Amino acid sequence: MSQADIVLSAQGLVKRFGGITATGNVSLDLHKGARHALIGPNGAGKTTLINLLTGVLQPTEGRIVLNGQDITQLAPHQRVRRGMVRTFQINQLFDSLTPLETLALVVSQQQGLSGQWWKPLGRQAQVAQRCEQLLEQFHLTEVMNQPTKELAYGKRRLLEIAIALACEPRVLLLDEPVAGVPAGEREELLQTVAALPADVSVLLIEHDMDLVFSFATSMTVLVNGTVLISGDPQTIANNSQVKAVYLGHGEELGHG
Repeated sequence: MSQADIVLSAQGLVKRFGGITATGNVSLDLHKGARHALIGPNGAGKTTLINLLTGVLQPTEGRIVLNGQDITQLAPHQRVRRGMVRTFQINQLFDSLTPLETLALVVSQQQGLSGQWWKPLGRQAQVAQRCEQLLEQFHLTEVMNQPTKELAYGKRRLLEIAIALACEPRVLLLDEPVAGVPAGEREELLQTVAALPADVSVLLIEHDMDLVFSFATSMTVLVNGTVLISGDPQTIANNSQVKAVYLGHGEELGHG
């Protein structure tokens, strides 16, 4: 793939907290349309890296380039405007709003109608249409008028990804999408993740190896804040260093 295909590039990222190096010279390229998984045992530095990419943390060294533009100094909301959107591992939804109201708010903002989101949806045909698409795509139509706090946990995670997609991302950071989701609700969520639009480049942070190996076409393994290896799933699964790292942490690298 050519350089032109790279939508997100982390170049030599270092993050130090006092004397501790949480991220040590990490470089990572995300290609257009990628399904790229970021994996590693607990404490490997995955969350720190994602916080650097999204602007929650500033790197001590290194730079981040999104669609050819250096975004290293930009605030998180400025990165969202440029097309990098993250779903949160910890649910951050508007509890009292319904899925329809929540999506109407986000879609209206995205379409430059943020001052009018509260008007009856029918008056804004393009907002209503986009909300309808998202509700259907994320299996939320049946619950669209229920307060979010009453939704099953799996539906809340689906709404979270729908909100991220409503922001029209070019790069979507999927932050542990199945964390805490009961087994009975996982299948719907996994299918939805698999069906994300091909033109959206996805970086998946996940502990669930079955999901990682069924979804990812490329992977990066982080260990102790540094990149151990990047490659396709087959290469990663057969790598003796990767196996040793996971077995050493009492975790299993499998893809049943």
